[in-house]
Amino acid sequence: MSDLVERLKTMLGEHGVVPAEDIPKRSLAGHRLGEPLALLRPRSTAEVAAILKFCHAERLAVVPWGGQSGLVDGTYAEGAIALSLERMNRIEEIDETGSTMTVEAGCVLQTVCDAADAKGLFFPLDLGARGSATIGGNIATNAGGNRVIRYGMMRELVLGLEAVLADGTIVSSLNHLIKNNAGYDLKQIFIGSEGTLGIVTRAVLRLRPKPATQNMALLAVDRFEHLPRILRSLERGLGGALSAFEVMWEDFYKLVTTPPASGRAPLAYGHGYYVLVEALGGDADGDTARFERILSSELERGDIADAAIAKSKAECDRLWALRDDVLQVARNAPIFTFDVSLKIADMDAYVNAVHAALRARWPAATMMVFGHLGDGNLHVIPGVGEGSRPTRKAVEEIVYSALKGGSVSAEHGIGLEKRDYLSWCRAPEEIVLMRSLKQALDPRGILNPGKVFPLPK
Repeated sequence: MSDLVERLKTMLGEHGVVPAEDIPKRSLAGHRLGEPLALLRPRSTAEVAAILKFCHAERLAVVPWGGQSGLVDGTYAEGAIALSLERMNRIEEIDETGSTMTVEAGCVLQTVCDAADAKGLFFPLDLGARGSATIGGNIATNAGGNRVIRYGMMRELVLGLEAVLADGTIVSSLNHLIKNNAGYDLKQIFIGSEGTLGIVTRAVLRLRPKPATQNMALLAVDRFEHLPRILRSLERGLGGALSAFEVMWEDFYKLVTTPPASGRAPLAYGHGYYVLVEALGGDADGDTARFERILSSELERGDIADAAIAKSKAECDRLWALRDDVLQVARNAPIFTFDVSLKIADMDAYVNAVHAALRARWPAATMMVFGHLGDGNLHVIPGVGEGSRPTRKAVEEIVYSALKGGSVSAEHGIGLEKRDYLSWCRAPEEIVLMRSLKQALDPRGILNPGKVFPLPK
């Protein structure tokens, strides 16, 4: 082992290699990282290529580490080389005319957003881990977040990328064009692949005009069937400006608005659902009046029981802080976290069925539900009083078996945690094709082995 570390130090320098004993054992999200052989911190794509060429020849497993905010054990690196691009964090170019930004994969999401903002532009990806999640990790997991309903997932925000294959081959496809149908769109191979097909090192991101206005409100709604009607009405009335439609079930709303949480309830308790609505626009004179007019008409129709409209940027931030304060769910520990996707029309029955099944087996079970209802994504967080592996397995089967035609992973990926359930939402032919792609690009299986689907027997 000492010989391996010395060889790696020769390749990367003293600061490019962190020995096993100095590596954290837990991610920022609290998930296990295992015990890697070493943590490598390259400074360039060329060094990443050299690492993978070396590991490919030595048949050493390589597990990419981003901002360590993932929730599916996708960075578990027991007995492997952990690879962090934290030193590859430069913003290389901002093209204001073309509205693009070229960045290294280790750049933190918040840094990208701030740099775009300083140029009067906007990078719309937004999620709770914005201060630690990296662009490479966002690409590897096809990150979603709060504004998918308007801007799409990470896949829609990447124009081109550079990646290194398992054998060290550099594939540079740093396309700056929105339209480019010259052959296969190779970037799509790597987006959402969880580091199993290649290591993304650089990317060209698509920027948008910086919104001139932000209007937000918190709505109280009594009946689930009112939610999709409100959603579609706001989409029509706001003419494409609706950027977020986040729904909190009442139990979660109470959790984030009662001590020790710092947030306080803008609306009274007693309603089934609390909806955070955001509209981003370009008409400083007319957007606010239109936003308030549409909400008033919904109140008059009776679908909205009550509403609190933000009157300042600070009030907007306080509303988002309620939705982002997800760590309050730890008050119900031990807990299990789920990230599922399903048709909006099926959500009410699904939540009720899962809750009833949990209570039937564990009468004191809690279940926090919130999420990006506008794009069909719910976060379901049960607590049943125990956190053992057998208990987790039982809870997983309850949560996933009720997903008729849905997905076990909306935005967090598969990792280790969900791989046993991949076949619950993917056809056998799809999984065979996935394995074929893995075999073609990583024949020795060194890239994040065992993630997404089990290793071949």
